[in-house]
Amino acid sequence: MKNFRRVLLMACRYRLTLLGAVLSALGVAVLWGGNIGAVYPFVKVILEGKSIQNWVADEVDRSSQAVSDLGEQIEKTQAQIAAAEPQQQPKLEAALRHLRTRCEIESQAHESYVWAMPYLDRYLPNDPFQTLVILMGVLLVGTVLKSGLLIANNVLVARLSNLATFDLRKLFYRRTLRLDLATFNEEGSSDLMSRFTGDMSNVSAGLETVFGKLIREPLKMIACLVGAAFVCWRLLLLSLIVAPLAALAIRWLSKMLKRANRRAMEQMVQIFSVLEETFRGIKIVKAFTGEPYERRRFHLRSKDYYRKSMKIARYDSLSHPITEFMGILTVCLALLAGVWMVLKGETRLLGIPLTSRPLDLSSLLLFYGFLFGTADPVRKFSDIFSRLQCGAAASDRIFARLDREPLVRSPRNPLSCPRHGCELSFEGVSFEYHPGTRVLEGVTLRIPFGETVAIVGPNGCGKSTLANLIPRFADPIEGQIRLDGIPLTDLRLRELRGQIGLVTQEPLLFDDTVFNNIRYGRPRASRDEVIEAAQRAHAHRFIESELTDGYETVVGTLGGRLSGGQRQRIALARAILRNPAILILDEATSQIDLESEQAIQEVLEEFARGRTTILITHRMAILSLAHRIVAMQAGQIVDVGTHQEMIDRCTLYRRLHQIQFEDIRRVA
Repeated sequence: MKNFRRVLLMACRYRLTLLGAVLSALGVAVLWGGNIGAVYPFVKVILEGKSIQNWVADEVDRSSQAVSDLGEQIEKTQAQIAAAEPQQQPKLEAALRHLRTRCEIESQAHESYVWAMPYLDRYLPNDPFQTLVILMGVLLVGTVLKSGLLIANNVLVARLSNLATFDLRKLFYRRTLRLDLATFNEEGSSDLMSRFTGDMSNVSAGLETVFGKLIREPLKMIACLVGAAFVCWRLLLLSLIVAPLAALAIRWLSKMLKRANRRAMEQMVQIFSVLEETFRGIKIVKAFTGEPYERRRFHLRSKDYYRKSMKIARYDSLSHPITEFMGILTVCLALLAGVWMVLKGETRLLGIPLTSRPLDLSSLLLFYGFLFGTADPVRKFSDIFSRLQCGAAASDRIFARLDREPLVRSPRNPLSCPRHGCELSFEGVSFEYHPGTRVLEGVTLRIPFGETVAIVGPNGCGKSTLANLIPRFADPIEGQIRLDGIPLTDLRLRELRGQIGLVTQEPLLFDDTVFNNIRYGRPRASRDEVIEAAQRAHAHRFIESELTDGYETVVGTLGGRLSGGQRQRIALARAILRNPAILILDEATSQIDLESEQAIQEVLEEFARGRTTILITHRMAILSLAHRIVAMQAGQIVDVGTHQEMIDRCTLYRRLHQIQFEDIRRVA
């Protein structure tokens, strides 16, 4: 419950809404108990054919007679004490104290009735039926008022829980964006989506339960218990003797529910994962007729979730019978003890004093009315426990991710980061995604400002990993990368990445307009600047001529409404608009047709001037832009030099060049 308390504290920041919710719940509870309390005058007065004034007058006479009778008993007991043997005196003295207590209570009751009589004569009718009409009117007004307060309470509680969930969702999103890429790659987006959707909904439901039923229902129960205690508090304590057993049972049940809910939420992540993979790869699924396999995989994940959901249902089904049994047991104890005292006219049970004044039937009925008034709140506790434990389990999952610190973050005291203009250097850099498996090993490379460097090598040799270390998507485990002599780890991430433009092999576009996707590179750019960047990337013509709404065309999820080449050119325009000091092109022209490649090559040749450019490519035409070529194999640099130098002395580069040359000749 520790993490769920943190969510509650977030909700408590909205003090006025919280105060309104508590006050409205308190009003509902008071009126709930007040409506039940109306049973007493109805039974005691109206059904006996009396008015309130008649009944109070009878009570004045009765209490006066009781005081007189008790006075005589006190005098008689005092005389018995004076004449009794020493061993009998303690018992008689205890009886004397009990008589004096009863006499004092009867005297107080007598005084209160005498005090109330003038006011009752002034404000209430002296007719039983008219008294009933007034009583029913008060009951109806109280019910309407209670309903209004209940509506207000539900609205305020919903506002409170939604505001708290809104804040938690924003905080969770902000912290998630801070996480490093390794976390996203290892755990996937399905786990995050599950926490953003299902877990957040469960937290919201838990908050509504806490600020709604968990406040309102106990207050209603307390109002009834206070009323019952006013009738006979000792009898109430006897009735509640089973409460500790109920508390132990509910505590055990709560732990089981929380554990079961947490496991069900974890299983839901697996369902999200299957859905995400299937829908993202639907073309492959259909092409390889994988529908039966995917149906089977989804069936197994859903079946596991079904089993865990049934476990929750079984635990949840126990909560109502437990609370109902404890409630009935409480009423049975009160019924047996109360009826016995009324029938026998006793104030003691098994020698234990339970009442100061003998109970009459109407008082006992009122007592039972208050006890039954607690039944509705107790019944609703079963829903409270289930939702509360579900919300607690969801909070644990959310805060487990929210409290995670990113592996890559800005230093506490970052150095200033002027625009790059000197040198980018790798000094003995090693890196691994998993312990014991090196992807880069002792890479040392110096790239002067303004130089274009192409990195080539077979798949899996570490080319993209090396490029990803420049914007600090990850940090090397050994060695250091410096920008103009300053270690990257000493620079603020936002300032470092603000100097870098990136175009990848699989360009990602957002489900927005073409214009906004290009302007993502520099959000404050003007429309003319966006169009100029598109023209330089050779994207302007197809945007204006082929897209329905031009720059206002919505590209769809991940740019799915555009071809691969169109997405690539828009991504290139985005990088051009950023005007970075360092440009990283990771197979950026792999999806561009040969006809456009030459034009784009001219653009890149012009755009690369005055900035450091890292090219990762297999296309020989793009390699001609590079001042130097770096050949990599198995995470190490094999050789560095110009194209001709590499052809002359680097076997790996000659082999890659020959393969590319043969591919071009085959296509031609």
